[in-house]
Amino acid sequence: MEPRFLTLEDVAGYLNVSVPQVYSLVRSRELPAVKIGGRGVWRVDREQLDAYIKRLHEETDEWARDHPLNPRG
Repeated sequence: MEPRFLTLEDVAGYLNVSVPQVYSLVRSRELPAVKIGGRGVWRVDREQLDAYIKRLHEETDEWARDHPLNPRG
């Protein structure tokens, strides 16, 4: 069974980015996360990560529609 909550390190590996980049996404609230435990370690709900990735796909699709590729001729 896969864990519901992921560490920032797990998320960084999944997205193939650095841990500081994930931390920045969390702190800017672009990627929802929760602080758990006495030391307040960050965890990202797997469903929130999936929703974030889906949102990025939608934004990229919209951008691609608005910026069509013009072949050089």
